[in-house]
Amino acid sequence: MPNTSRYNRTRVFQKVLVANRGEIALRVIRTLREMGITSVAVYSDADRASLHVRKADEAAHLGPSPSSESYLRIDKIIAAAQRHGAQAIHPGYGFLSENADFAQACEDAGIVFIGPSARSIRLMGSKTGARQVAKDGGAPIVPGTEQGLTSPDEALEFARSAGFPVMLKAVAGGGGKGMRRVDREEDLRSLFESASSEAARSFGDGRVYVEKLIENARHIEIQVFGDHHGNMVHLGERECSVQRRHQKVIEESPSPLAARIPGLRERMGEAAIKAARAAGYFNAGTVEFLADNDGNFYFLEMNTRLQVEHPVTEMVTGLDLVRMQLDVAAGGVLPIRQEDVVLRGAAIECRIYAEDPANNFFPSPGRISQLAEPSGPGVRLDSGVFEGWTVPMEYDPMLAKLITWAGNREHAIDRMVRALGEYHVGGIRANLALFPMILNSPGFRAGDLDTGFLDRFLKSGIDFHPSPPDGHAEIAVLVCGAAILGCSLLSAGNNPTSQRVSGTSSNWLTIGRAEALR
Repeated sequence: MPNTSRYNRTRVFQKVLVANRGEIALRVIRTLREMGITSVAVYSDADRASLHVRKADEAAHLGPSPSSESYLRIDKIIAAAQRHGAQAIHPGYGFLSENADFAQACEDAGIVFIGPSARSIRLMGSKTGARQVAKDGGAPIVPGTEQGLTSPDEALEFARSAGFPVMLKAVAGGGGKGMRRVDREEDLRSLFESASSEAARSFGDGRVYVEKLIENARHIEIQVFGDHHGNMVHLGERECSVQRRHQKVIEESPSPLAARIPGLRERMGEAAIKAARAAGYFNAGTVEFLADNDGNFYFLEMNTRLQVEHPVTEMVTGLDLVRMQLDVAAGGVLPIRQEDVVLRGAAIECRIYAEDPANNFFPSPGRISQLAEPSGPGVRLDSGVFEGWTVPMEYDPMLAKLITWAGNREHAIDRMVRALGEYHVGGIRANLALFPMILNSPGFRAGDLDTGFLDRFLKSGIDFHPSPPDGHAEIAVLVCGAAILGCSLLSAGNNPTSQRVSGTSSNWLTIGRAEALR
């Protein structure tokens, strides 16, 4: 168990601004309240009535609804912190959490950035730079180009030598943007140009690098934590292989693979710490690896922030990672040593989104007319919504994260299925129906996972039936035949909203505007 006597007891922060929204903002605000620290929320026009604003001690209006005019405005966030007298800023995840310029702006303004240094963010924010840092630190890396490429001819040269398939990735990428799998030489040029164009739009940097694709790989990440005094530990692993379009859907700790292969957790943890130390890292961070079923693993990237899936680590370690972030940022010493870290039981997280699985996961903004949330032994819900709230169309559609813990993996899965059965969202569509089918599938139950697991599962013959008009969440029925990936937005002739989709507009904005006109 953690040695609580090592927690920093000098309360340097009297007030902290949370530069985020939704469930993660509320998550941070709750820990601030437990520590007796005044919280300052920020909000855009769309979030004026949001739960994180209601729960904070103070709130600062940033501006119009688009994130480019509110949550991504470094100048407005710094000004809000100064106006409210906040000594520190917690960035949450997404938005500016991995923006080195934001971390530097905080430092220049005399405000503590609750995260790593701007230098570490910059080092590990470049995928090619991070690969080199990890390599220098002794972590194994996937064979790939050392620098970002601007020409498909350079990528083709590597692909011919390494052999297909390969993966194209944006140098400044994240969230699955600017990534393309290439199976054939004749497809490389067009896919390179597509990845580069998307990377330029998303990150302002069109450079792409190429890696050898590790087939049937598992996505396993290690939570690391360091302080300003040279102490660093890892907090075990999270299995994040259940993904759709490179976006995680279900995460769990511990990994079924690490449970099967003796010593794998320790080897991956050691490699993660080496990579983090090579970057001069402190505070919370995650080192991501690809692993095969024989226990071979390769450095993928580092996320220089708190992860969406951090609750599963908290559940199996008994630690509050946000509290640790705050203590470390205030100059405190890590409250634990490596030998103190013990994973107890198993935890699973499902990401709940406002999207319609029956319609190719089309976004579903709108007013939540009914809400029934699960509870009971071993159930945790990190949510930022309430009944009567309108899900805005301007932001990521994640509503909540449902986490269950139990003494073993099978029990944690059963508990999650039970909790999902208690969870109802009315007025909009949510992806609740998807999870019980995944969790009860033989492959998931057996822990036989890789990053292609969900795509294969969705192609296996799943159909979703919408709920009756009583406002409850959709009811899922497993039906032979209809494959969800066969649903095409443009071929749904009886769906008036699908006909409004254009190649240049966001699906999220399009469906939101269509709903607003009804």
